[in-house]
Amino acid sequence: MSLTEQRYFEDYLPGSVFQYGEIRVSETDILEFARRFDPQEMHVDPEAAKRGRFGGLIASGWHTGAMMMRLLADNFLTKGASLASPGIDELRWPHPVRPGDVLRIRVTVLEATRSRSKPDRGMVRTLVEVLNQDDDVVMSLKPMNIIACRTGS
Repeated sequence: MSLTEQRYFEDYLPGSVFQYGEIRVSETDILEFARRFDPQEMHVDPEAAKRGRFGGLIASGWHTGAMMMRLLADNFLTKGASLASPGIDELRWPHPVRPGDVLRIRVTVLEATRSRSKPDRGMVRTLVEVLNQDDDVVMSLKPMNIIACRTGS
């Protein structure tokens, strides 16, 4: 049984920091995602992107979000106890993701509050930062996750 399969609400302690990775980003990955979901020149046309504001091809922010979610789901969210997410706050993309970047995530537990109306679960708020190989934060967000408790009381 992996660590994430054993993790419950009680294991998400405020102040805890976890780091996971890595995902290597290729030009092919960027082009394929963007052609399907975000066909802006900076994401789908390497030549036009060179002339653009970023000086080259960059990944869609939504592609970065999808890669973040893969790392989060595989490593941080508990397999059996993660019940749902009502949303995220403060989504930011401060630096572009480029072909050749290697991404990882750093997750800081901000707060964990047990539900009063449903004591078998609680809300965990985190700060998730996606970092590249140079330690630049390329994306940050504050998701909320509803996590089952180990015990119902």
